[in-house]
Amino acid sequence: MSDILQLQEILETAIKNLKFPENPKQLYDPITYIINLGGKRIRPLLVLMSTELFGKNPNDAIHAAMAIEVFHNFTLVHDDIMDNAPLRRGKATVHEKWSTNTAILSGDVMMVEANKNLAKVNPIFLKDVLETFNSTAQGVCEGQQLDMEFEDRDDVTIAEYIDMIRLKTAVLLGGALKLGAIIAEASAKDADLIYQFGENIGIAFQLQDDILDVYADPEKFGKQVGGDIIANKKTFLLLKAFELAEKDNLQSLQTWTNYETFDVKEKVNAVKQVYDALNIRNIAMETMDNYMDKALALMAQINVSNEAKANILNLTNQLMARQH
Repeated sequence: MSDILQLQEILETAIKNLKFPENPKQLYDPITYIINLGGKRIRPLLVLMSTELFGKNPNDAIHAAMAIEVFHNFTLVHDDIMDNAPLRRGKATVHEKWSTNTAILSGDVMMVEANKNLAKVNPIFLKDVLETFNSTAQGVCEGQQLDMEFEDRDDVTIAEYIDMIRLKTAVLLGGALKLGAIIAEASAKDADLIYQFGENIGIAFQLQDDILDVYADPEKFGKQVGGDIIANKKTFLLLKAFELAEKDNLQSLQTWTNYETFDVKEKVNAVKQVYDALNIRNIAMETMDNYMDKALALMAQINVSNEAKANILNLTNQLMARQH
């Protein structure tokens, strides 16, 4: 078994070896730029880990891992345009550094580059690999669309929110794991179980993000605490608070979410007070833990040794223990 650091080295080498055409420079430079901004590389790591979980050499899955990494970065380039985001991982976003049109086109070509990487996968797996990759990619786009639509709706339910984060965030973790399983020739049942494991971990991960946005230690968080509150983002916490709030609490939520201009600190504190009064943090943590438990129950059904599962479970625990 490789340890996580060895797998990360395999990834870093493969990322350095990704070759894009020289010209037009304006089209390809942004790709190298965004991919080299770093990040945790969780998704491609999961591809390799899944291949190893089912007893095969992680190097066998490197092309699929690169496809996932290039695709993920493509979604970030386009998301940043939609969100008007000036920064990504502390550096200027592609559309800020170049232009919106360049960012759109570079994103498009990244999708093509992802497919070129997939095409290098052993042909015997290609049909299943393409099917999994395409349905994952489509799900991510559906999730992003729903997320945008939610901004203009006042009747978003928690079930709809969970489904949106499942699509926007979680299917990519599930898809990464399933690709690794397919390349390792896992049974269809195990490939499906590892996909569902990833999906549930992904939902837990996003719920944790919602919680950290409000309750993280500002020193460790790396971005503005309360950013979701300031932006009226319909997170699990806000939706749950609206569901449970009555009288003064409800009025406070309605007032603060309706203000066009406000003191940022004051708004964050006021909404946080409502969350605290309604025990929202604990409800959110309980929901997050339920998805975690569901994921672990799925992992328990996968037909490999506990020793083989250690790497993925360790990574999962590391992700869920983060404070930023």
